[in-house]
Amino acid sequence: MPTNPAAAVRGPRYVVGRGKTPLLDPAEARQLIDAIDTSTIIGLRDRALIGLMVYSFARTGAAIGMRVEDLFQQNRRPWVRLHEKGGKQHAMPCNHNLESYLHEYIEGTGLASDPKALPSQTYSRATGQLAGNPLPQAYAYAMNQRRARAAGITTKIGNHTFRATGVTAYLKNGGTLERAAQMANHASMRTTQLYDRRTEEVTLDEVERIFV
Repeated sequence: MPTNPAAAVRGPRYVVGRGKTPLLDPAEARQLIDAIDTSTIIGLRDRALIGLMVYSFARTGAAIGMRVEDLFQQNRRPWVRLHEKGGKQHAMPCNHNLESYLHEYIEGTGLASDPKALPSQTYSRATGQLAGNPLPQAYAYAMNQRRARAAGITTKIGNHTFRATGVTAYLKNGGTLERAAQMANHASMRTTQLYDRRTEEVTLDEVERIFV
């Protein structure tokens, strides 16, 4: 045959319907945050960074790229401005817990006097102070792993874990996918659905129904 009559036929697109990002149960996330020793500068920094990712659904890159001036007041509430991929800016009002974490860290370290400063900085163990250098994503990943181990969290986590945890917790508490997509700054709701893991839960009671 000179031509293939089926050449124009396209097969069905493969659509990923389930996200692979590991996430924490809200109780695990609370356990991890509460386990951080905030009597130190590095403890305040780590709690603020993890809280930012959980409560604002921020990507790791946007969270560590935030500057002091990106915490601002609007309508009598503190907001955070996130610099997302592609140069996009996205603003979110602060959850009351996040407000507390950020203020305690920024005010407690004197960063409030420098609007251009990056809150997510490297830390010098020699001086016990912030070093002023941007925190690399690899360092943020290592910090997440270290904090999870210290809190006794056995779930294998990644840099997007806290973003997925925040979205799922929001949806569990009655939030909508439409709003979640807006808050996470997703271009498509299909992306947000990958973070919706409510249907994956299998309770112990259900497992105990397996009588053998």
